[in-house]
Amino acid sequence: MLMFANIGSIFKLGFYKRGLLLSIVIYLFFSFPLQVLGQNGTKIKTIVIDPGHGGKDPGASGKHSREKDITLAVALKFGQDIREHMKGVKVVFTRTTDTFIPLFERAKIASENHADLFVSIHCNSNPSHTPYGAETYVMGLSKTKENMDVAEKENKAILYEDNRSKKYDGFDLNSPQSYINLSLFQNAYLKQSLQFAHDVEQELRAEAGMDPRGVYQAGFLVLWQTTMPSVLVELGFLSNPKDEAYLISKKGQSKLAYGLYLAFKKYKENFEKENAVVTKTASVPASPPMTDTSKHVTQKSVEYRVQFISSSHKYNDPEKHFSKVKAVSFYSHKGIYRYTSGHFKDLGEADALQRYLRKNGYKGAFVVAFYNGERISTVKAKKLNETLHQK
Repeated sequence: MLMFANIGSIFKLGFYKRGLLLSIVIYLFFSFPLQVLGQNGTKIKTIVIDPGHGGKDPGASGKHSREKDITLAVALKFGQDIREHMKGVKVVFTRTTDTFIPLFERAKIASENHADLFVSIHCNSNPSHTPYGAETYVMGLSKTKENMDVAEKENKAILYEDNRSKKYDGFDLNSPQSYINLSLFQNAYLKQSLQFAHDVEQELRAEAGMDPRGVYQAGFLVLWQTTMPSVLVELGFLSNPKDEAYLISKKGQSKLAYGLYLAFKKYKENFEKENAVVTKTASVPASPPMTDTSKHVTQKSVEYRVQFISSSHKYNDPEKHFSKVKAVSFYSHKGIYRYTSGHFKDLGEADALQRYLRKNGYKGAFVVAFYNGERISTVKAKKLNETLHQK
């Protein structure tokens, strides 16, 4: 996972004020350790659709429009398309009326419904009337000022929350901070999030004729606490007359919604096809494979483990905390604790444990390799094993 190493790197890019907004995320993140949940099994059964803003939070405004109205209209049509054409999928909305929903509540709705995908729908704006087209975002490190600007605008929804001082432990957006260490996690399902984001980009162009501006990463509070693949979609620019006219039209809203539906359909089919292949070719153990619980297999040997979770929090007794996982250990990289299960000489045994953990809730579990206690790539591990066996 990637993270912001230091606010200083942001200051150099002139992002000081924007960095203050993101420090909300940091406080919450270190108060509530990351857990990997969501998207269990091999089927996409539940999607949570989040119409951005609402109620007292109008979002961005165009000459003839408000963001909250467009996002709700498109979201409801999107959900209706899924319900009509994909009977086995449960559709949950964070709101179905012009209601204000706090950002943390939106992610909570997704988690409580065990969503397999979270889609937050928004409209963009810019001081200039020139920019146009759709953008898609996943949680991560903003690499440009423009991306940070988008995140800042969407994060300002927190200003409409009642009792926000209590909810965020007295955090003041206007309080200057000279040095803040940022350690933002990307969603544990970054790969899946990026895949769906690319599907959205392709289908909005093909179906809705909306020019894609790209897939980006930025620090969105609404995505931060989600525990499943999550994407924020900016449908177009209300500040651009042509985009705005399209976004407020019934035809435009229907086409945008159907484009999102086609993207979801493609993502679901590819995900389930991929998992069906894994299920057929690799049996999943009914119980955890036997593991060598020693900290190192032997000196000068390759060791395989299965990494199943990353967290900013160091657990004093990880085996007790992760009671359903056997032979738990951890290693630290760039201040992030990465928890693993098992200690294997044989890659096949590690693969079996990986399948078991994925089947039992840790969908992002993957095999990692070590040599003399140092993390190495699995490709290098295979080559080292071949060399060692030849000696």
